[in-house]
Amino acid sequence: MALFQPLSKLWLPHMQRLVTYSSSSGPVLPGDSVVDAAVSILKNHRLKRTRRSYLRSLITQLPDSRLTPSQFSQIAVQVRNNPRQALEFFDFTLRRSLSTHSLSSYSTMIHILCRSRMTTLALDMIKSAMRTFTDSPEQKQPTPLALLQSLIKSYRVCDSAPFVFDLLVKACIETKKLDLAIEIYSLLKSKHVFLRTSTCNSLIELVSESRGASAGYSLYGDIFSSDVLTPSRSRLNSNTLNVVMAGFYREGLVEKVEEVWEEFRSKGFEPNLYSFNILMSSYCDQERMKEAIKIWEEMKSKSFTPDAISYNTIIGGFCRIGETEKAEEIYREMAMNGVEATSTTFDHLITGYCRNGDSDSAMVIYKDMIRRGFMPENPTVNVIVRALCSKNEACEALRIWRVAQKNGNGALDVDSYKVLIRSLCDKGVMDECLQLQGEMALKGYEPCADIYKAFIDGYGKLGNEEMVTKLKGEMNALLAYGIGKANDMKSFRCGTLSL
Repeated sequence: MALFQPLSKLWLPHMQRLVTYSSSSGPVLPGDSVVDAAVSILKNHRLKRTRRSYLRSLITQLPDSRLTPSQFSQIAVQVRNNPRQALEFFDFTLRRSLSTHSLSSYSTMIHILCRSRMTTLALDMIKSAMRTFTDSPEQKQPTPLALLQSLIKSYRVCDSAPFVFDLLVKACIETKKLDLAIEIYSLLKSKHVFLRTSTCNSLIELVSESRGASAGYSLYGDIFSSDVLTPSRSRLNSNTLNVVMAGFYREGLVEKVEEVWEEFRSKGFEPNLYSFNILMSSYCDQERMKEAIKIWEEMKSKSFTPDAISYNTIIGGFCRIGETEKAEEIYREMAMNGVEATSTTFDHLITGYCRNGDSDSAMVIYKDMIRRGFMPENPTVNVIVRALCSKNEACEALRIWRVAQKNGNGALDVDSYKVLIRSLCDKGVMDECLQLQGEMALKGYEPCADIYKAFIDGYGKLGNEEMVTKLKGEMNALLAYGIGKANDMKSFRCGTLSL
């Protein structure tokens, strides 16, 4: 009895006055009394352990030994100024099955967290509701739409914040429920409730990625048309135009990127650094370096400081058209201005030099890259291997491949394997060639006629006539099988080289 004495001082006398009795089930607590008592416990007991003990004793007196969603919401609303306590109460009733939670009780908690600007927790709560109350045949509408209706219904009672609806759309975006995100946007728009610009931008971006840049542009026009704009929420900004530009850039639609670029001026916005980078990338990818440099100069004239992405874009553009000297000039400017080079910087320069046949300069850049702790990307490794092999430096090519392979940063394509094996066979390094061919087999690359010829030539130079005769017999048997000319054959499986 001593344990429950503090509880009785607070709420038991009040409960005794309000309790009603049933001959079959014993005492039954009125709903309002349970709410008042629970609120009293939450507000007056600081120790978590004590609170939970009293709450459990109180709730288990109910006929169903659980709060209804309505009772939980009433209690939570009265302690909404202490959102962490309300969240603790929610978690406690959820874990102990002390409440039959529904979308309405979840909505209450979402509102309480939003009004306290606890956005991350509110977003997690929305996602939890969407997972808990999955769509079912009995449910008249998808869970996110049902949750929207519940949030609208309890919005004023909970004294919530407008961005609660942004979080609902964001939850749909992050869980890839694009159709529902768009439908919620449309429903809110019909009620003259407008989403934040950042939420609209995210929605446009997802539509562009999932349905194409044109669909994203169409949604952009719908959201930011003059007849639906409000001064406080859905206001067009530079980031919106960047999202639209990026969508067209991903699809290689340079003309569309240019059109959106012109909208900056027509709508009274100034492009930011990201805007310049997108337009420059569009031109560089199309090898239109004159236009790219024009934008580069305009960017600097407007006092924007190029970042690593800006420099890498221009360096990559010059390397793509074979102008490695100009790329080096930009690289030196990058270093002088204190902008740290990235792995992409070195990848561009190495690839540019290799394509120009200057493997010596490429190796200088490669060594600098390794010294700085970077590793070349897979396409760059393949370019290096082929470039070195063309200069009769197959052993160095093999070493670089082994370093990349050890670091898990390289995967030779079939053409690079062929070139490397041919070059090593010319040098008579047959053990390494067999190992490489084994790697090819493990990756599903079957030995082709070119590989056979390389091995036949290699063993021939070593005077191993037994292997030469065996390999020729296999290849001739294959040709007799009717696959076609050796150089035109796609692939075949043979006994000697597949071992």
